[in-house]
Amino acid sequence: MEGVPTPPETSSLPKTAVTAPSGLKAVDKETTAGVLFGFGAYGLWGLLPLYFFALMPAGAVEIVANRVVWSLLFCILLVTVTRSWRALANAFRERSMFGTLALAAALIAVNWLTYTYGVTTGQAVEAALGYFINPLVSVLLGVLVLKEKLRPLQWAAVGIGFIAVGVLTWSYGKLPWIALTLAFSFGLYGFVKKRVGPKVDAVTSLSVETIVLAPIAAVAMVVL
Repeated sequence: MEGVPTPPETSSLPKTAVTAPSGLKAVDKETTAGVLFGFGAYGLWGLLPLYFFALMPAGAVEIVANRVVWSLLFCILLVTVTRSWRALANAFRERSMFGTLALAAALIAVNWLTYTYGVTTGQAVEAALGYFINPLVSVLLGVLVLKEKLRPLQWAAVGIGFIAVGVLTWSYGKLPWIALTLAFSFGLYGFVKKRVGPKVDAVTSLSVETIVLAPIAAVAMVVL
C-alpha cells in the first residue's frame, strides 16, 4: 500500500560479527601454553628419579656437580643464541641483582642436593612429599611477607592442604626433614627470584646462578 513504510529487508542490514577481543585471545593462549608447559615440566621432573637410578652408584654431590657444569655449557649456548651477553654482564655489574641471584643459586643448590640425596637413598616418597608441601610454603610467604590477600575459598583450599600434609606426616612416623628442606628451599628460592623477576630474563637469571655454582661444582667433580 502506498504511504505505508515497509521494513527494510534483513539482507540489506549491515551484519556485525561478534568476536572476542584480541586481548582475551592472547590471555587464553598464554594460559593454555602455561598449563601445557607446566604439565611438561612436572612430567619430566617425575621421570627424573629413573634417570638418577641409571646413574648409580654416583652419589648426590657427583650428580649435582655434573648437572651444574653441563648446565653452564648449555647456558653459554643459550646466551649466544639469544644474544644476551650484554644483559648477563649487566646482571653481574648490578650488585643488588647479582647478590639476589647468588642467594637464589645457593637455595636451589640445597634443593637439588636434597632431592637427589632423597631419591638415590631410597627416600623418593619423602622427596615427593616436599613438593606437595612447597605450595603451602609459597602461600605462607605470600600472605605473611608479601601481604597478599586470599579469598575464603582459597583459605579453605589451603586448610585442606595443611590437613593433608599433617596426615601424611603423621603416617610417615618421623619428622620428614628431606621434605621440609625441599619445601622451604624451593619456596624461598621462588620468593627471592620474585624480587628480581621483572628486571632480568630467564636465560640471564639461570646463567648467573649456574656461573655462581660452577666453580664449586668443578672442584667437586675433580675430587670425586
